[in-house]
Amino acid sequence: MLRSMYSGISGMKNFQVKLDVIGNNIANVNTYGFKKGRTTFKDLVSQQIAGAAAPGAGRGGVNAKQVGLGSQLATIDTVHTQGSLQNTNRPLDLGISGDGYFIVGTGTTNGAQPYNFSATPEMNFTRAGNFYLDQTGNLVNSDGMFVIGHPSTAPTGTPLSNTVTTGYGKIVIPTNAKSFSVGSDGVVSYVDASGALLNAGQIMMAKFPNNEGLEKVGSNLYKNTVNSGDMNGDNDNTGFEAVDMYTPGAGGAGTIVAGTLEMSNVDLSEEFTEMIVAQRGFQANTRIITTSDEILQELVNLKR
Repeated sequence: MLRSMYSGISGMKNFQVKLDVIGNNIANVNTYGFKKGRTTFKDLVSQQIAGAAAPGAGRGGVNAKQVGLGSQLATIDTVHTQGSLQNTNRPLDLGISGDGYFIVGTGTTNGAQPYNFSATPEMNFTRAGNFYLDQTGNLVNSDGMFVIGHPSTAPTGTPLSNTVTTGYGKIVIPTNAKSFSVGSDGVVSYVDASGALLNAGQIMMAKFPNNEGLEKVGSNLYKNTVNSGDMNGDNDNTGFEAVDMYTPGAGGAGTIVAGTLEMSNVDLSEEFTEMIVAQRGFQANTRIITTSDEILQELVNLKR
């Protein structure tokens, strides 16, 4: 009798977690670059009442008799499907069409062109491409983290061709630039005060063998884990290297669409349906407990 009560408790706990995940999805329905979560369950161990028997000369086999002891949480998945691209016409709003993530990081720069980092920066990854320029022309995200890519060798006076390094660093657009644009391959070009078309660098991207292994760290950011694999899938445990970055549109990485932002991939109709399922599932498990309680009460009342 008590087994059914504890099975009902396990079901209630699991549906509470499912509702928590659904609530977070709905709260982020308008969060740029957000990837929804999904909850799955699995059954707990089953208690063996009688084992299976093999068929004999005069009798067939008998199946095992088992009673399940409830359910448990199996996974909370992050579903990395493509979100729709919303047109904003803002040149620093960048959407990714396809696989890959923008690379953002913090660290100490050497202060000299081509704006390389003097030490390996702390890297995070994001699909939210709402970027900005700070006071000195650094391309940053909403939290001030540098957008990482191949910096220009001389962004203050070199023609557009042959100016991108093979290292990694921050992207800087001079404050006196008349205009700028970002190509589908991540190349950031600008027109200087004299009207010359120059290069400020190239925004690069990260790809991972297992996107679902990435860990959410808040602020629309992810970090890689031991199960996501390293960037570029090399798993060489050598830390961040320029060779690990992908050129947008090459090697399976998606292209950059300037003037757009990737919306959340949360489907409200699906979430509300799952909410109803979770609510009814929770309600059904409470009925198991109340029904078991009523039967226990009848047993107690046998002796009056």
